[in-house]
Amino acid sequence: MPVTAFPVTAFDAFALTRIADFARSLSRLHLASRRQVIDDDAIDRAFNAVCHSVWGYTTDDFADELLSDADHAFLDSLDEAKARLFAAELGYDLVDDQGPDQGHLLTDWWGYCWMILAEQRGLLTPENRAAARARIEEQYRLSPNVIGIIVGR
Repeated sequence: MPVTAFPVTAFDAFALTRIADFARSLSRLHLASRRQVIDDDAIDRAFNAVCHSVWGYTTDDFADELLSDADHAFLDSLDEAKARLFAAELGYDLVDDQGPDQGHLLTDWWGYCWMILAEQRGLLTPENRAAARARIEEQYRLSPNVIGIIVGR
């Protein structure tokens, strides 16, 4: 049986930002969710805390429309193997605390790929954050069930 050769990219594991180091609380929430109901908002808050710790921004800080159709297609095409290579090529490690021998990626690897791509595209800016927050506030204002908005700046 012939062996297929694949290009191998060498990465310095010590030069990668290991997202698992920032995601321990979120990983514990995901593990707990297998045994009990965990509020989606708690998971969203923990995911945003990871993103804020790593990038200083969250997925709420830029509009999806700022990514091109090709970028959306690329993100939609990712599987765990492609995501791991994509992240590593840009300086990030998506492997969870069980390590590379186990082959497990962090549960929220796809969201982290969004952040990595947004960073690569230069979308993580104060201007994009302000515009995204303004859109979110406007959506709340238009909701008939919202009686007030408290914004911390």
